[in-house]
Amino acid sequence: MILGINWFTATVMYVIIWWTTLFAVLPFGARPVADADEATGWRGAPERPRIVQKFLWTTLVSTVIWVAILLIQDSGWISFRTGWLAMPDR
Repeated sequence: MILGINWFTATVMYVIIWWTTLFAVLPFGARPVADADEATGWRGAPERPRIVQKFLWTTLVSTVIWVAILLIQDSGWISFRTGWLAMPDR
């Protein structure tokens, strides 16, 4: 158990956060190729994609978000079992 969440749920949650963060980080610093293709006019992929750097930033940011979510979930500040977010009794 990781702070009250089983390891499978925590792993799936991390993968979803990482994947979402990757698409948020990918556009940072992307510059298109200066000269467009003669035939199509498309510029294609960036000149220097710096994908390893973006993977590192994605891992760092998603780990911070994941730990924050685990801590908030474990603290009980947000709960679907008790409080105003809970389902009403039948």
